[in-house]
Amino acid sequence: MFFGKKIGIDLGTANTLVFLSDKGIVLNEPSVVAISVPDNRILAVGNEAKDMIGKTPDTIMTYRPMKDGVIADYLATEAMLRYFINKALGRWNFAKPEVMISAPAGVTSTEKRAVVEAAIKAGARFAYVVKEPILAAIGAGVPIQEARGHMIIDIGGGTTDLAVISLGGIVSSASVKMAGNKFDQAIVNYVKKTFNLAIGEKTAEDIKISVGSAVLVEEELTCVLKGRDYLTGLPRSAEISTNEVVKAIDSELRDVIKTVKSVLHETPPELASDIIDLGIIMTGGGSLLRNISELIFRATGVNAHVADEALLCVAKGTGIALEHLDVYKRSIVAKR
Repeated sequence: MFFGKKIGIDLGTANTLVFLSDKGIVLNEPSVVAISVPDNRILAVGNEAKDMIGKTPDTIMTYRPMKDGVIADYLATEAMLRYFINKALGRWNFAKPEVMISAPAGVTSTEKRAVVEAAIKAGARFAYVVKEPILAAIGAGVPIQEARGHMIIDIGGGTTDLAVISLGGIVSSASVKMAGNKFDQAIVNYVKKTFNLAIGEKTAEDIKISVGSAVLVEEELTCVLKGRDYLTGLPRSAEISTNEVVKAIDSELRDVIKTVKSVLHETPPELASDIIDLGIIMTGGGSLLRNISELIFRATGVNAHVADEALLCVAKGTGIALEHLDVYKRSIVAKR
């Protein structure tokens, strides 16, 4: 019998959320690591490391060890997992926990193994890897075990994962490396081209959240952006409006729509009719972009709605799946 703690980790490109079996979501921090270059020592993880982005001297490097939803830097990811596990459990916990970690729909078996290895080395007793759309659906309260087709779109920081789920398994799915971070980069490029201003990705993310939209609107919001003028090299501010942000991220959103259509094309007719009845469920931070469900509806003719607490769905799903491993065992991919 296993008496240790159970921890669910939504290991994202942008943020990592940690779910503790008896407490719910206990951590939500950026997936960022700060490293001292001369001795390759980890100085900070999470919020503390994110605060350093763009402000470090040459001797300190801040970066995200997860790229497009998979491990890009193994050692830094292991250190990050260890930090999150220890912080969630507190200092006086000596039993090794059981850990469940989310992975993108398109994850390869080698990438899954890397995640399991990193979790075991970071102090887990058992590690499981489950595909993100399954966890997002569980966390959004979708009854995935029934013989009906449910479509889920999870727009994270590094990847957009789509899946049609029926009888506890994925019938058709796709994972595209086009999500929140690419939207931010598109805004950075647009501001450079249109305003001749250099801004950082953090500023771009703030613009996206405060005035961004997926479709053109009549009543626009505006916000002031501050950056460095490319010509004079001096700080300068400008004003950007909602429809300009729509224009900036148009091509990225089109890629997402193309993937949604391709998954719908592969869906068996019986399940497609369920999706028309039930609509598409959207989760992840990217689904909080204004009017994104309207964009999906215009492109596919299927109603889409954003799940409650969309940002937390995957993390909540890990917690529910850990508590009911026997029920969801067909959906669980790797174990150690």
